[in-house]
Amino acid sequence: MIGSSLVLRTRSWIVLCLGMLIVGSPAALAADCPGHPDALGTSRTLVVDPREHPLIGTMQYRETLPLKDHEVVLTFDDGPLPKYSNQVLQILADECIKATFFIIGSQAKANPEGVRKLVAAGHTVGTHSMDHPLTFDRMPIEKAEAEINGGIAWTSAAMTDPSQLAPFFRIPGLMRAEGVENYLISRGIQVWSADFPADDWRHVSSDRVYQLAIQRLEAKGKGILLLHDIQARTVAALPRIIRDLKARGYRIVHVVPATAERPATPTATVEWLLHPPTETTPIARWPRVPNFAFTQTRTLPAPALADLNAQAEHQPLLPLRTMAQANVAATLPVPGRALFAIPEGSVEVLLSTTLSRRAATRLAIAAEPPRAAAKDKAAKGKAGKAHAHRTAHAAPAALRHAAQAKSATPRPTRVATSVKKRA
Repeated sequence: MIGSSLVLRTRSWIVLCLGMLIVGSPAALAADCPGHPDALGTSRTLVVDPREHPLIGTMQYRETLPLKDHEVVLTFDDGPLPKYSNQVLQILADECIKATFFIIGSQAKANPEGVRKLVAAGHTVGTHSMDHPLTFDRMPIEKAEAEINGGIAWTSAAMTDPSQLAPFFRIPGLMRAEGVENYLISRGIQVWSADFPADDWRHVSSDRVYQLAIQRLEAKGKGILLLHDIQARTVAALPRIIRDLKARGYRIVHVVPATAERPATPTATVEWLLHPPTETTPIARWPRVPNFAFTQTRTLPAPALADLNAQAEHQPLLPLRTMAQANVAATLPVPGRALFAIPEGSVEVLLSTTLSRRAATRLAIAAEPPRAAAKDKAAKGKAGKAHAHRTAHAAPAALRHAAQAKSATPRPTRVATSVKKRA
């Protein structure tokens, strides 16, 4: 029993070890780079379905590839150009790195052997239009379709097995347009933008290309790097970029399209965001409100009192005083039209115009009774006499005030005399 148990345990351990080797075989094979023990390698292969996530790359779109932290996807545009593309291929081969190349149709037509080299090396090959026009955002959709189809046709023709062409497309210059994107999506082609570029198409030094690639990758922590395999500065910067990626703990991911024999890698929707929200990280914006499909649009009638199970003998909701005021207001008679009528030629009508104010004033004075006019005249006379009386007495009063003010001048006090008298 003990021996059989030991054998069973040994066999189980062997099976477990074999299983671990099988599961970890991609990473093990990637790290096993003949002749280059310090190579970066390819950590894993990511299988994606273009129909499930048709737009990727946070430089322009909401989603990107479902990468883990410190994972990088290398992409190269505009090739193949033998002078530089072959050097890029050799650098990647020395590091056992698999990348994604977006081919221009005219380049494939001029150098079909370069396309076959990419496929033979195990890289993913997508397309990048026929002639790389930087007007995809404003050209007619018919011309855009011709550019897309031409690039696909010539790249496929350069391959020994056209089925090796991946349904991946990157718009030249990232000059996106909704019509172009809708056309590509309708054909099951995934539109690739990027998460950060290295600006190697500009007139900058290879040192600057290296600095931008590392700085922007460090800022995002993971993502799709956009490079070009037709530039001398890219060839010079690429070894330094790869060396620094390894020193900083980054890992290379190879992306391939899903097929009937190769299903897509299981992922959650949230993994396709560059920085998925967590419990400690608030979301940047409210979720989009879904568009509901309504079965009918007719307006429902307003509910009646009977629909609310209400009874007529229930007490009213308004206070009794308010109800009484409402009833009184409801029984007031409507004012007659004559209440608002103004007779023609009246003072009110004359006062309504600036030119007739004098005439209205004269009419108002003429309408006053004679007694009132006499009383006003007598009052004016009395007021005049009172004013004259006040004026007559004003002068002596002023003189008296002046004399008092003069007598109020302070005089020296005779203290000594008063003291003597008291003594």
